[in-house]
Amino acid sequence: MSGIDWKIEALDFTTCNCDFSCPCQFNARPTHGDCRAAVGFRIEKGYFGDTPLDGVTFVGLFAWPGAIHEGRGEAQLILDENTAEAQRKAVAALFKGEETEPGATIFNVFSNVVDTYYEPLVRPIEFEADVGERTGRISVAGIIEGTGEPIKNPVTGQPHSVRVTLPHGFEYHEAEYASSTVRTAAEALVPLEWASGHAHFARVSWTPQGVAHG
Repeated sequence: MSGIDWKIEALDFTTCNCDFSCPCQFNARPTHGDCRAAVGFRIEKGYFGDTPLDGVTFVGLFAWPGAIHEGRGEAQLILDENTAEAQRKAVAALFKGEETEPGATIFNVFSNVVDTYYEPLVRPIEFEADVGERTGRISVAGIIEGTGEPIKNPVTGQPHSVRVTLPHGFEYHEAEYASSTVRTAAEALVPLEWASGHAHFARVSWTPQGVAHG
């Protein structure tokens, strides 16, 4: 149960190594047997207790040897260098699912299936996300380069639009689905690499009670 009042409204650019659509979204097993993911968030409006979070950007790297619900995961948080110490502590708490009702947000769910949280890193983060256009970029020098683009029709080459609604989801209410390419570098403690993987873009609103739906 949460003891601190908080709220964030953020841009969410999520990628994973599975095929387009990500089987996890449909309670199916991962495409390649394991799950690896890179996520980026830019908080447009938010607070954690007395700490304002407007403009805070952060990235998370995740890996599980099997399906997420089977556990044994590892996670690495990267905070933008422009964040203040209080903001870093606030985001680190949210990243570990703290001050959140059980199962209410994706990071709280992950806290039950991640065995290893590495020490957070502070680095310059380049982050772009356009939900409508389904394009985005995550870049942290020496750690990760990731891009998102629309899924292409294999015959015409035209962008293919797919929108998924999860009325009871713990990450988003509605997201635009896309394609991703991700590769990590030497400093990443969670190595990731794929092309033509899954991506989704969303605007999310979270509180200790979970995702704002509707």
